[in-house]
Amino acid sequence: MFRNIKKIRSALISVYHKDKLSDVVRLLSDSGVSIYSTGGTFEFLKENGFEAKAVEELTGYPSILGGRVKTLHPKIFGGILARRDNEDDIRQLEQYEIPPFDLIIIDLYPFEETVASKAGHDEIIEKIDIGGISLIRAAAKNFKDVLIVSSRKQYGELQSLLENKEGETDIDDRRRFAEKAFQNTMLYDASIFKYFNETAHSTDVQVIEEMSSSPAHELRYGENPHQKGVFFGNLYEIFTQLHGKEISYNNLLDIDAALRLINDFDEATFAVIKHNNACGCASDADTVEAWRKALAGDPVSAFGGIIVTNREIDKACADEINKIFFEVILAPQYSEEALQILKSKKNRIILETKKCETAVRQYRSLLNGLLVQDADSLTETAKHLKTVTQKSPTEKEVADLLFANKIVKHSKSNAIVLAKDGQLLASGVGQTSRVDALKQAIEKAKNFGFSLSGAVMASDAFFPFSDCVEIAFGEGITAVVQPGGSQRDNESIDYCNKVGMTMIFTGFRHFKH
Repeated sequence: MFRNIKKIRSALISVYHKDKLSDVVRLLSDSGVSIYSTGGTFEFLKENGFEAKAVEELTGYPSILGGRVKTLHPKIFGGILARRDNEDDIRQLEQYEIPPFDLIIIDLYPFEETVASKAGHDEIIEKIDIGGISLIRAAAKNFKDVLIVSSRKQYGELQSLLENKEGETDIDDRRRFAEKAFQNTMLYDASIFKYFNETAHSTDVQVIEEMSSSPAHELRYGENPHQKGVFFGNLYEIFTQLHGKEISYNNLLDIDAALRLINDFDEATFAVIKHNNACGCASDADTVEAWRKALAGDPVSAFGGIIVTNREIDKACADEINKIFFEVILAPQYSEEALQILKSKKNRIILETKKCETAVRQYRSLLNGLLVQDADSLTETAKHLKTVTQKSPTEKEVADLLFANKIVKHSKSNAIVLAKDGQLLASGVGQTSRVDALKQAIEKAKNFGFSLSGAVMASDAFFPFSDCVEIAFGEGITAVVQPGGSQRDNESIDYCNKVGMTMIFTGFRHFKH
């Protein structure tokens, strides 16, 4: 295999931050590498006892225009871009007395940090790096011959390379560093673009930043075995995996749905997620009881599902949970006894969640482009509820309506949720008509032995006709929460007034396609 080994004999160093630079330079000096550097970097090296040559000695020009121009010179870029296997390039290096550079180390001006510090416009403009970006791009382009270190974050990797390979690099090393270099310049330019275009942050730039700045995790496969899957992001900011097999593409979808749902609850709550929908959910001061009530919502669908809670799981709770088969469990904490019980299944994925916000934007590729939107972060509270019927809800009904509304928000449209006493009785999800969603929920509730007398109903969008509230009243449902906004809202309101039901408007739709 052709490895194209190169020995590092000369290096150009131009960095803004000087921390940890000495360790790198010491390795280079010990290996006899000739070092060239600019301005402040040169002074730093001399002060710390390292031998270096100022780029001014090479170019014959001082740093000019207040430091705006230091390295932009043919003797610098010629030494970087020269192709070592090209006779004409080598002849020109000799003709113009240009030394070839094997290693370029750059740390760019801190543009994004300067913007974040609320500095003035002129100061921000001066932190747009020109020479550094140009050096990075030149070295990355010529990765066949040159190693580019484009950020101080790579010093550790460079040190390992220097120590383990005694100052030599192969083509794979240089290509890997070049790839990172182009990623860094893309992010740097994206942050500048965002500063100049204030509307860009919600669209193009965020896609660039979030996908290219995040590590890529190759998954076993995508939604199905014949599809490839990759996750961009740092999962370890969200949770720690304590046990189990590798997390799959479908697991991640359900985990995201589980965390978005549970984050809307302050009271002790358990939920069971299946295909991104809650098939069981309950709140109760007793966590064991909360689990039992959540499971009762649909013990059939719970098989192979995702379990999530916002409270510590203790031994008593783990004993109950361990009675069923499930794929993943998420909790902020586990007792030692609980962990031992839950670890009894080898492949069971046990995740300890951290206090971390989920993504504030959502992306979906379709047709020949990309859809971008803000995540649905609105969670209604009592202040959002507007009673539109003659009869007002009781305190208990308000609690159940808010509970049901949280669940319907996270359910696939068209969606209807039926709840009572802090327990999901049943839901109808992903239906092409709201009536079908309600009928599905009613049938499920009855199949699992629930009485709907005194229950409440939540809808993710308005009722275009009064048919849903008519059906609901016939099953004993006493209160309804919906966004409102239909031209025929009065038909539903009038029916509720006629039969003594309560109807609440929130003013906010929660479609989820």
